[in-house]
Amino acid sequence: MAFTPGKYYVNTVVRLTVNFEEDDGDDVDPTTVTFKTMSPSWVETSYVYGTDDEVQKASVGNYTADVTPDEAGRWRFRWETTGTGTTIAVEGDFLVQYSAFYDDVFSDYAL
Repeated sequence: MAFTPGKYYVNTVVRLTVNFEEDDGDDVDPTTVTFKTMSPSWVETSYVYGTDDEVQKASVGNYTADVTPDEAGRWRFRWETTGTGTTIAVEGDFLVQYSAFYDDVFSDYAL
């Protein structure tokens, strides 16, 4: 997975990428590709390639998912696949910064 350097903020798109390959190193397209997110408040959302626009195929074995986080904190994600010889799971996370424009965490402080 590759991330663009820098900070992530509420209501900005975060693009997550993944590569699926066989044991011999050849890229492979699984039968199904599911991408899941879990927000900092533990709300889970699933997207399926071919059904949901959020998940796109870049090339054989390479997929992207665009997520627009709606709250600050640690977001978790999981790629899941199915298919003969291609059952793969990849997990990770990314941090969305708090913002004085979207979060009430700064209301007790003099800015």
